[in-house]
Amino acid sequence: MSSKEIRIAISGKSGCGNSTVSKIISEKLNCKMVNYTFHNIAEEQNMDFKEFCLMAEKDPKWDYYVDEKQVEMAMEGSSVLGSRLAIWMLKEANLKVFLTASPEVRAGRIQKREGGDLATIMAETDARDSRDSARYKKLYNIDNSDYGFCDIIINTDKLDQYQVASIILAAISK
Repeated sequence: MSSKEIRIAISGKSGCGNSTVSKIISEKLNCKMVNYTFHNIAEEQNMDFKEFCLMAEKDPKWDYYVDEKQVEMAMEGSSVLGSRLAIWMLKEANLKVFLTASPEVRAGRIQKREGGDLATIMAETDARDSRDSARYKKLYNIDNSDYGFCDIIINTDKLDQYQVASIILAAISK
């Protein structure tokens, strides 16, 4: 990696702001944003996202595929990798950031983005978190509730995406 290249890994559960913040950071740094996810694959496979997730839970090839592809894309040059496992997968990251938010805030953000009933979204998000955690442990022996090794941990409950991005950009400039 040349001294001019920078790689930032941003992780957090659904609704914490990973994608939005990663996009802002990549634009500010004028580098590639890598956010290749199950949403992308579901679209490519012409499948409903929830249906794809359930299928992917039964076949680990999809996890391995998306995780390898993300790292490969991030290693092509300066990049911001925003994904559930970015901080664990992108070993070469110059900065590792984990975003947190309460279940209520996360569900509210998902509702704003996708619509739907808040109670249903909270229940679905909780169930998805549990399935994801079990899958990451089984596939990679990663405990995604153990992120204390990160350079920065940001609770996004009371911050908007621009405030979160500012905190990260300030850390990068140090």
